[in-house]
Formats: sequence, structure tokens, C-alpha cells
Amino acid sequence: MTAARDAVFARLAEHRNATEGVSLRELFAADPKRFETFSAAQDDLLYDFSKTHLTAETLNLLVELAKAADVEGQRDAMFSGEKINTTENRAVLHTALRAPEGSRILVDGEDVMPLVLAERAKAAAFAEAVRSGELRGATGETFTDIVNIGIGGSDLGPAMAAIALSPYAQDGLTGHFVSNVDGAHISDTLKGLDPARTLILVASKTFTTLETMSNAKAARAWLVEKLGEDAVAKHFAAISTNAEAVAAFGMDTERMFQFWDWVGGRYSLWSVIGLSFEILIGAKNFQAFLDGAHEIDAHFRLTPLKENIPVLMGLVGVWHRNICGWPSHAVLPYDQRLARFAAYLQQLDMESNGKSVTREGAPVTTKTGPVVWGEPGTNGQHAFYQLLHQGTDVVPADILMAAVPHESVGDQHAMLLANALAQGEAFMRGRTTAEAAEVLRKAGKSEAEIAALSPHKTFPGSRPTAAIAYRTLDPRTLGRLIALYEHKVFVQGVIWGINSFDQWGVELGKELASRLIPVVKGEAPTDGLDGSTKGLVEHLAALRAD
Repeated sequence: MTAARDAVFARLAEHRNATEGVSLRELFAADPKRFETFSAAQDDLLYDFSKTHLTAETLNLLVELAKAADVEGQRDAMFSGEKINTTENRAVLHTALRAPEGSRILVDGEDVMPLVLAERAKAAAFAEAVRSGELRGATGETFTDIVNIGIGGSDLGPAMAAIALSPYAQDGLTGHFVSNVDGAHISDTLKGLDPARTLILVASKTFTTLETMSNAKAARAWLVEKLGEDAVAKHFAAISTNAEAVAAFGMDTERMFQFWDWVGGRYSLWSVIGLSFEILIGAKNFQAFLDGAHEIDAHFRLTPLKENIPVLMGLVGVWHRNICGWPSHAVLPYDQRLARFAAYLQQLDMESNGKSVTREGAPVTTKTGPVVWGEPGTNGQHAFYQLLHQGTDVVPADILMAAVPHESVGDQHAMLLANALAQGEAFMRGRTTAEAAEVLRKAGKSEAEIAALSPHKTFPGSRPTAAIAYRTLDPRTLGRLIALYEHKVFVQGVIWGINSFDQWGVELGKELASRLIPVVKGEAPTDGLDGSTKGLVEHLAALRAD
């Protein structure tokens, strides 16, 4: 498989050498129907990749690459419950978490769906009990504030989704999300909250995660100071599998929700990890969120590669990363409530595909995951778009936009869409020096001024973007968007021959931090530290002493 894949990579490189001088302007001029050829849809959701340098030949070669890497076979293995996470000997079944009733999915010969459905129903009942006021705090008051304490996938997903789906949140309920071990995060979050009306969710599968448990203990102390020890069981719930530790904390294990080792942290939003925002938006909307993701699962499984949106997204990304050599990728949602979407995708993509060895443990022979980053438009236009338009590095980008907003505020949504469309056109077309000169000439500038200014007003263009358009950012659509990117990341990982479902790279820093805690506290010597770390420890200690 590797030899066949590498052979297609070589042909793609040759193809790139032969076509590199062709601009996006020229591609559109040569093919008036380019949009129809290089776009794909799933109901109202459209993926337009016509503003990339792909031609029909490029696309054919990329599809051939996917087949040579056995994307279809690996996809089927994932959905069937095979243990494709080879370094941890685990199945990868976040797709089971959004599968409908009646599905049958086996892991080690056992159908996991009864467990999934039971936990889904338990979480839904809990969420509705909080929302209705049936479930109350120690003093009998209803809950108004939900504090989710987690980190990584246990924080980024719920926090992102709560913002994205805020129009669906119940009035009188507010979500708060704490992740950083910096004491400022938990302190600032709890400041001003009423303990009697605060429900705290602690999300840690093992109930040992350093950052999460440190924040949970701080929240517990805050609650106990105000309401006493007996209130802990009424105001805390756990998302964990460690019943003993949950009980030792003082929680009621009946309020413990669990997920399984075949659910990776960054793929866990579909599980009870999503409980915090399920409470905010309600079980019905949370189910719509799951259903949207399941629609994309079906699309990914059943649609031919050339029309398969996540496959196309993955192939476009491989073209940009490996063949064009562009090392980063921007996500630019022209949808303010997707403010945390790029941050969520950073973990999804960079933790999954930031790998330098193959599934077999050999060094990779290609570049792997790009740097993923971004901010909502139009804010980004006044920050980093200068680099995107005229910088020395090309940064491919996804531009996301909704046709119908939740709010109608004058012409603002039309202005927003106009900006999204204009940026895509500007990245594609650019502006030649002659065109810049003509603009200046029409503005009444002298020929000397034109000669001086026109180079600064020249835009190289041919900077690729893909557009993702949808009707409205509702629960179903958010589910579809996340699932699209999940499967995109999977496709790329298969092509690169890496395991997208482990994250050993986060371990070393954790181990060293555990060793350094007593050193920083002055309870252990600095012996054995490198010169820089030793110097920093001593400098910080001196500052604290002052």
C-alpha cells in the first residue's frame, strides 16, 4: 500500500510542477462552470472548493491516492468497531455515540449500543430535570448556573458548542467552563455566582486529571464554605468511570455519567461530555445535534469519493500540505457564534495528525498535520488578513457562512456575507500592479505617486480558499460541521499512514510537570535540572520571596 501511495504522490508532484504557473483567475476563465464541477452538497450544506488549484486531473489523482491508501477500507474498519487505534489497542467509535436506536455496533463481539442508549437516556433525563426545576440544590432553589470543569476535549467541545448554540439555551440558565490550572480561571468563574444555585460538572474519565481535579477541589471548597459538606452531593455531578474516587469526593454515584475507552477525548462531545450544553439547550436539541452528525456519518460511508464532502476536504488538505508545501490552514467562520470553532478544530486536527511516525512506528516520509488556526470574520480582516493577502507564505483557508441568521439587525447580515464573499474573491483574484495603478490613476494620483504606491497595492492572488455554506447554525448543522472535520482528519491520517487516535505527545510535559511541582514549591532541590530550567526556578523563587 505504501509503495502504491508513494507512486501517486510522485505523480501528483509532477502534475503540480506542470501546472504551478496557472493562476486561479486563469482556471475560472477557462471553465465558466468550474463552481459546479468543484463543489459538493449534503442537503443545504455546500462545500465549494473551486477556488483551489485543483483541476479534473488533480482530483482524479487525489481520488487515486485515497484508494491507494485504502481510505475506504480503513473507514469501514472504523465504523465496524475494529481496533484501528493500534498503539492503545482500542476501537474508534465516536460514531456510535450519535448512532440511532436500532443500530448494532460490535466491539469484541459485544453490541455497545445498549450501553450508549442507556447513558444517553440517563443524561437526557438529568438535563431535563435540571431545566424543569425538578432537580434542585441543597437549599431547594433551582439551578441558574452550570459550571463544567474539564480540560482538552472535556472543555473545548462543550464550551465551543454552548456558544455556537446559545440561541437555543433556556432563559435563566448560564454555562461556565473552567479548564486552566491557573487559579485565575476557577476564581474568576466562581466570583459572583450563588453557590445555592450552581451545579458543577466534573469531567475526568479517571478522576485523576491534574488540572481538572485541582479546579474541582477548589470549587468544592468554595461550595462547602458557603453551604456545608452535605451540599456536595446535591451540587456536583461527575462524568467519569472511577466510582470509588467520585464517592470519595462526596458525590452521589447516581449522578455519575460514563463513556468508554473507545471514545477519544477530542471525539467525546457526542457522549455525556456534552452534558453541560445539553442542560443548556435541552435533550431535544441535543438529539438534533447527534442526528446531524449521524447524517454526515452516513454520507461519509455511502457517498462515492468524488462527491464525498469529508473525503474532498481531506484530499484538498493533502494537496495543499504535501504537494504545494503550505504548512498552515486557517478556519474563518463568518458566523460569530463559531468564535471557538477554530480552537476546537486545533485540538481535533493537531492532536490527531501531529505525528511523525507511521502506524508501524517508522518515520513518516511525508509532511503530516498542518498548523490550524483562525478567528471569526470580520474581526480577522482587521488583524491577520494582511498576511493572508500579501504575506510571503500562502495560507489556505476555509470560509464558513450561514445564509439565514438568528438575528436580523438592519443590513448587518448582508454586510457579513458580502465580506465573506469578497474575501474569497480577493484571495482568488488578487490585484495586478497594472490594476493597482489604474485604481490610483482614477483616484487622481500623479504618475510619480502611482509608481511609488502601486507595488504596495498589488495583491498576488491565487490564494486558495474553500467555502462551506449552510442555511442556519442550528443544532443539526453544528453536528454536521463537526463531523465533517472529524472525517476529514481521519482521511488525512489514513493517507499519511499515521494513527490519528492516540496522543502520546502530551505525555512528556505532564510527566515533567509532576516532577517539577515539589521543586517549584521549594520542597525538592534543583539538582539534575538543565541550566535554563534551574535558572528559571531560582529566579521565580526569588521573585516570590520578594
